[in-house]
Amino acid sequence: MNSFKIISLTHKSAPLELIGKLHLDENHQQDYLGGLKIRMDLKELMFLSTCNRVEFVVNTDREIAPDFLSDLFYSVNSRLTKEDLTDLIDKTITYEGENALTHLFEVSASLDSLVVGEREIITQVRKSYEFCNLLGLTGDTIRLAIKQTIETAKQVYTDTDIAKNPVSIVSLAYRQLRSLGIKNNARIIFVGAGETNANMAKYLKKHQYANFTVFNRTLENAEKLAKELNGKARELSHINDFKEGFDVLISCTGAQGAVVTNEIYKSLIGNDTAKKVIIDLAIPADIDSRVIESNDVHYINVESLKKQAADNLLKREGEIDACKAIINNKVEEFKQLFQERRIELAFGEIPKQIKYIKETALNEVFAKEMNTLDPQGKEVLDKVLSYMEKKYNALAIKTAKKVFLEEDL
Repeated sequence: MNSFKIISLTHKSAPLELIGKLHLDENHQQDYLGGLKIRMDLKELMFLSTCNRVEFVVNTDREIAPDFLSDLFYSVNSRLTKEDLTDLIDKTITYEGENALTHLFEVSASLDSLVVGEREIITQVRKSYEFCNLLGLTGDTIRLAIKQTIETAKQVYTDTDIAKNPVSIVSLAYRQLRSLGIKNNARIIFVGAGETNANMAKYLKKHQYANFTVFNRTLENAEKLAKELNGKARELSHINDFKEGFDVLISCTGAQGAVVTNEIYKSLIGNDTAKKVIIDLAIPADIDSRVIESNDVHYINVESLKKQAADNLLKREGEIDACKAIINNKVEEFKQLFQERRIELAFGEIPKQIKYIKETALNEVFAKEMNTLDPQGKEVLDKVLSYMEKKYNALAIKTAKKVFLEEDL
């Protein structure tokens, strides 16, 4: 398991703006990750990116040294400055072997989340694996690890109260929005039509908000979300032409820089001087800092939710010990599964060799004797040898597992 490693940047170790410099949406992942795997000499690669973390799950014999990290990060984002690279390397936490597995289990069980008990992370881990697997980036080690990861998270959520009354980043933002007394006829603009905004839309629709306009880079995706909300869809490139005004602007895209500049904001509000609500759930931020500094707005972003997340952690920390006990048991279980799998792979050639020996005996060594048998005798002999072949292969692997696993105890 020593080659199983995780390179991690999370809200606990780095500013969200810095983490955002390594964010890749699925289109860019498809373009870059295959080349990244080859260039960095990785046996396997899985890339996980959420609103508050970027993690590289890898199978490699290479040492995760500063030079390695510098090459890796620059390959992901060639626009990084030397200062960026220095900061990223300084804030990176690496895990290897059993520690990497424990970290992955804790991430999927939401113990490492900004909001503990946030079930969304298990879906994000699974989707990241499925996408990277589809790209041909993963192999047997990561497959086994993710399978055990999903099982572990499900047991944690089932057997503990860690996810009781879950509070996700979206729900925290929504609670803040409701606390401002926003009326149900408020004009609401969505910028971006991805999963985060879709989740926010569900809360708003459930509580009878009904005046929506959805802007998105791809009009088709904007139309999908707008249809669910009975709202209007617009291409993001036409946002400057929008003159209908708004009360609440909710933004979350995968852009690398500001999507709503101060010029765009001024165009959107026109002569309206009423205070606006802006919810920015993107990493890096979608809203230009000048919008916040020079306009009368109530601004809610991921950073502003950290205090609430910390309070939530205190309420739930009584469940963390129970969760970690489950995780520790699952790590031990995986170590045995991993060892058994290694033995199976090591003995993978034995059945082929046994089959070759059998066929050589029948067709060459004892060919003359075989010719003296009638068809029924040949059929019986073949059945006997096939039975012995099957039993021998099973016994060989079973004996190997017993011997090697007992030696490890």
